[in-house]
Amino acid sequence: MTDRTRRIVIPLAAFLFGLVALGIAAVMTLTPQGREVAASSVGGPFALVNHHGEPVSEQDFLGEPHLVFFGFTHCPDVCPTKLWEMSEILAYVSETRGRDIRALFITVDPERDTPEILQNYLSSFDDRIVGLTGTPEAVADAVRTFRAFARRVPLEDGDYTMEHTAIVYIMDAQGRFVAGLDTTRAPSDAAAELLRRI
Repeated sequence: MTDRTRRIVIPLAAFLFGLVALGIAAVMTLTPQGREVAASSVGGPFALVNHHGEPVSEQDFLGEPHLVFFGFTHCPDVCPTKLWEMSEILAYVSETRGRDIRALFITVDPERDTPEILQNYLSSFDDRIVGLTGTPEAVADAVRTFRAFARRVPLEDGDYTMEHTAIVYIMDAQGRFVAGLDTTRAPSDAAAELLRRI
């Protein structure tokens, strides 16, 4: 190998090695496997207010499996779509299997989502969905309890939106996390998965 070739090949090899190492580090850091947490650490105590203005905690939902979803009423598409899908699944389970499973819709935007706002918003969906809100601190605690994510994002017009976890949690009768529910399939298929897991 000539000196000129060596001067080209060695820096190029070092650059490619660094690029591969950077890619591996990014994959390990950013993929769900890199951030995986034990199922037993998802869920737990919370103290919030339901959409009727009544104080509730995780204790009020023990004894029966239930679903949990984080969102907010100003959400343009993901939240209403997910709540509609959940409504279809809950109705299917009730009508075909005779089981009434509840779902919790926990707001990540407590400043705007009062109990009254949640009650009006949820009137468009299945009445087995319970809206939960609270103080910003109480909501932040619930988000952490479920290992979820929520972040306020300013908009150009001075308003804001929220980025948040969009998983539907399946919780068992003891309030333990079982799995995420894929609500995008046919209600019969999603309902079958839900019933199989609880």
